[in-house]
Amino acid sequence: MRASSAGRPFNRSDARTLALSALGGALEFYDFVVFVFFTRVLSVLFFPEGMSPWLAQLQVYGIFAAGYLARPLGGIVMAHFGDRLGRKRMFTLSVFLMSVPTLLIGLLPTYAQIGVMAPVLLLVLRVVQGIAVGGEVPGAWVFVAEHVPRRRMGFACATLTAGLTAGILIGSLLAAWINGHYAPEQVEAWVWRVPFLLGGVFGFVAVWLRRWLHETPVFEEMRARKQLSRQLPVKQVLAGHRTAVVLSMLASWQLTAAIVVVVLMTPTLVQGAFGVPPAVAFHGNSVATAALIVGCLCAGWAVDRFGVARALLAGSLALAASVYALYLHLAIGDGSGFVALYALAGFCCGVVGVVPALMVAAFPPVVRFSGLSFSYNVAYAVFGGLTPPLIGLLSRSWGGLAPAHYVALTCVVGIAVATFVAMKHPLRY
Repeated sequence: MRASSAGRPFNRSDARTLALSALGGALEFYDFVVFVFFTRVLSVLFFPEGMSPWLAQLQVYGIFAAGYLARPLGGIVMAHFGDRLGRKRMFTLSVFLMSVPTLLIGLLPTYAQIGVMAPVLLLVLRVVQGIAVGGEVPGAWVFVAEHVPRRRMGFACATLTAGLTAGILIGSLLAAWINGHYAPEQVEAWVWRVPFLLGGVFGFVAVWLRRWLHETPVFEEMRARKQLSRQLPVKQVLAGHRTAVVLSMLASWQLTAAIVVVVLMTPTLVQGAFGVPPAVAFHGNSVATAALIVGCLCAGWAVDRFGVARALLAGSLALAASVYALYLHLAIGDGSGFVALYALAGFCCGVVGVVPALMVAAFPPVVRFSGLSFSYNVAYAVFGGLTPPLIGLLSRSWGGLAPAHYVALTCVVGIAVATFVAMKHPLRY
């Protein structure tokens, strides 16, 4: 970052940039995750009537996973142009690419209407969504980090992360409201389309909001000095910044464990392993997701106050302790404090707010977008895809505590990354 940006105060323009970016991120991430909340309905409507329910649902989950697998492709391509042509262009394009397929999913004809083309079109649109989110998340972190003073970078990245989390919460609450106010027959008939149509509208609103944003000062300075990358940015990343890639991937592994296991999988896991009623499980999940938003903001403040290494170290220890407290409490047969302990674990998942600050600082501006995008998206595709089946496999040996053990393992990785950063790169971070 420019030296001049380090000492200037956080001003109203910075606040507007953060607010618009976080709101746009929330709306876009809502578009990406709302799919999973209507998996059962989609499995009924987009596959043959005689197909076994478990097989149809499995295929819908496969279509959902295809979005994750497409993320590295979208991230690498959009980051390439983000490093060459500008952050803002890709920042706006990503939300547009998310809006269109989300809207079209809400308009898709079902299997009963067009046959096998229904699931094929659903898959294509989901892949486009994955391409879009692959460019959105890294691009958003880079965009806000390069706009604010350096001493506020941690809070800026964490605010964006909190916005993405808010998108998950919006989708969860809307799905709960729909299922609570409409009969299953009504949901299957037409109501399921409403969240996707709203998502498309939300996305176009986000596109409109982002027209008020400006290119980052860091990119403008590089362009003025003709310092933009002349080679393939991702090639430069792999050739000259391997340590930064490894650190970023390891930190992203911890991020995926916190989000996928604690936030997304725990409501289902605790029902099967500990007999927690579904209503209680998903109520706890909503509270934990709201707590995660607060936790992200606190983690960003800690980065700016104490540095990335200390914030990551403390956050990793807190996450491991809180997840063990949640699962051990359930293991002894006491479910009375489930919601409170789940909220605590959700708050401690806020350590994910440290990860983008680490990655932004790990790469120089000329290849920052590409380096961050490659590391984050590849790690998320690999670890995010492997985590659910791995938890199922580990549960055979470790029982109901398998999720806690897995999250604790990634926290050890986070502690190792924090220690390395503190010892080898104390000034850069």
